Amino acid sequence: MNEHTYKQFDAEMEEIRSGVMAMGGLVETQFGRAIGSLKRPDLDQIDVVAADEQAINQMQVNIDQQCSQIIARRQPTAIDLRMVLTTVKIVNELERAGDEIKKIAYKAQQMQRPERLASVRFHEIARTAELAEDNLRLALDSFARLDVNAAAQVVSNDEAIDAAFLSILRQLISYMMEDPRTITPALEIVFIAKSIERIGDHAKNIAENVVHVVKGKDVRHATAEEIRAEVAE
Repeated sequence: MNEHTYKQFDAEMEEIRSGVMAMGGLVETQFGRAIGSLKRPDLDQIDVVAADEQAINQMQVNIDQQCSQIIARRQPTAIDLRMVLTTVKIVNELERAGDEIKKIAYKAQQMQRPERLASVRFHEIARTAELAEDNLRLALDSFARLDVNAAAQVVSNDEAIDAAFLSILRQLISYMMEDPRTITPALEIVFIAKSIERIGDHAKNIAENVVHVVKGKDVRHATAEEIRAEVAE
């Protein structure tokens, strides 16, 4: 590509990056609304979450089209091509996170409210959601700045989200074994906790893609320690 073409490519990629960040911001807002619906079930709020999800889907389609067009017009190579392909993967992760968030909102609508499970619903779930939300924000920041150190931190942080999910699961299993009447509402909370854990996974996947675009190495199946070592090189 000549200098003029490079400038056009950079401008087009900046527009795409801005679109990704706008999409990520909407996912974060949607996540906050869904967790809020757990505390105060509100059909209007749940409808807003569903509308957010539709908007997120459209943003994915638009960004995918932009990436296809830039490949066709500019024929990028090496790190430029990795950047375009990574962007497609990241918007896919964001769209899937949006799907999980919508599930949380719908489960909130279905949940019963036995007092025994209140602490799990309001405290453990909220704490795990906060961890996932913070990690998603850090993952998006690592993409915006192509910061592999921040990306490695996201991967490490995901371990705390997984541990929080397992803690909720153990607590709910205990409740269900002691009192079969808690089985139905406890399972609803399990589904919510699993969706939060999956959102954490999508944040981790975004971070792994950032490492790939910067370092040129696929780290999808690497451990957190191996990713930290790769980033340090």
